[in-house]
Amino acid sequence: MERSKAVEEILKSMRSATAKEALGILLQGNQRFVSGQNAYPNQSLERRTQLLEGQHPFAIVLTCSDSRVPPEVIFDQGLGDIFVVRTAGNVLDEIALGSIEYAVEHLKVPLILVMGHQKCGAVSATAAGGEAPGHIASVVEKIMPAVEQARSLPGDLVTNAIDLNIKLITSELRSSEPILLEFVKSSQLEVVGSRYDLDSGLVTLI
Repeated sequence: MERSKAVEEILKSMRSATAKEALGILLQGNQRFVSGQNAYPNQSLERRTQLLEGQHPFAIVLTCSDSRVPPEVIFDQGLGDIFVVRTAGNVLDEIALGSIEYAVEHLKVPLILVMGHQKCGAVSATAAGGEAPGHIASVVEKIMPAVEQARSLPGDLVTNAIDLNIKLITSELRSSEPILLEFVKSSQLEVVGSRYDLDSGLVTLI
């Protein structure tokens, strides 16, 4: 089946998006979501057919597994638009990092957006302390550095720890060797931190 010129243009534009353009698309989509004017793009039968030939997401979103934080909805995107990695507390482990590296190395995605969120249960549980059963302890261990740093700051411990967790993960991604650091140094990749507000639906860069 021969692809139409319209399909070719869509795929071409997605392949060539810069990090700045990708971030702009995400934030514009979030504004539509906040205002209740969702466009629900790229959710058609035609879109599914286009994607049979491969994927060309324009952004990677690392975010929390929390059911209230679905990136495709928050950013008003559709099939094939964003490469999503979700873990409790948006923590970065070897599997999550490998998934992100795949999207950068093989799919040439120019932007990683790390998105934490207000009232994160994983961060709250870590700040509360106590024993973490089973493999939950692995999540707590990853978040603990942010909580410990937040203890010396004025204001709400959990809120500060959420922001610090985002910043620490963003920094870790930027300096991750051998793949991500190479792409960052060559200006082929940008890593940006952000926080989602459950009350308003707004995503704020931090």
